[in-house]
Amino acid sequence: MNIIFQTWPWYVSGFLIGMVMLSLIYFGKNFGMSTNLQSLCSMTGLGKRIDYFNFDWKANRWNFLVVLGAMAGGFVAVHFMGDPSNVSINPKTIVQLSQMGIDAPNGQLMPDALFGSQVWQSPKSIFILLIGGVLIGFGTRYAGGCTSGHAISGLSNLQLPSLKAVIGFFIGGLIMAHFLLPLLF
Repeated sequence: MNIIFQTWPWYVSGFLIGMVMLSLIYFGKNFGMSTNLQSLCSMTGLGKRIDYFNFDWKANRWNFLVVLGAMAGGFVAVHFMGDPSNVSINPKTIVQLSQMGIDAPNGQLMPDALFGSQVWQSPKSIFILLIGGVLIGFGTRYAGGCTSGHAISGLSNLQLPSLKAVIGFFIGGLIMAHFLLPLLF
C-alpha cells in the first residue's frame, strides 16, 4: 500500500498517462475536461438559443465519467491519502511568497492566504477570484480547450494548435508569476 501513498516518479505516471491516451486514440475519443462544460450547456437546452451549443451531447456521455472519476479521485486523495509532507517546495519560492504576504504551506498543499476561508471576507480577494474565473473560462474557449486537453491530448496527437496553446500557457504562467502576482499581493 505504501506505493499508493507516495509521489510516483515521472516515468511511471507519464507512462500511465501515455497508455490512457493510446487507449483513447484507439477507441476514437478525445480527452478534455472543458468539453464537458459545453456538453452540460447543450444538455440543458441552450442549443435551441445558441448555435455553439447545438450538437449531439450524447456522443460525449463517456467523458462525464472522466469528470466524475476525477472528482472522486481528488476526494479520496485529499481525505484518505493526503500526505503533503512529501511535497517539497523550493525555499526560494517560500521566501518570495512570504514577501508578498502569502504564508508557507506548512504541511498543507495550498497556502491559507490564497485558499483559506478568509478569502471570502476580502472584497479584493473575491474580485481576484471572479476576474480569474472569467479569464480562465474565456481563455479555455478561446484556446479551444483547457491546459489538460491541449498539453496531454493535443500534444500526444501531435496537433500544432495544441503546441502553440501550451507555449502560450507557459508564457502566461511566467508573466503571472513574475510580474502580475507581485502587483496583486
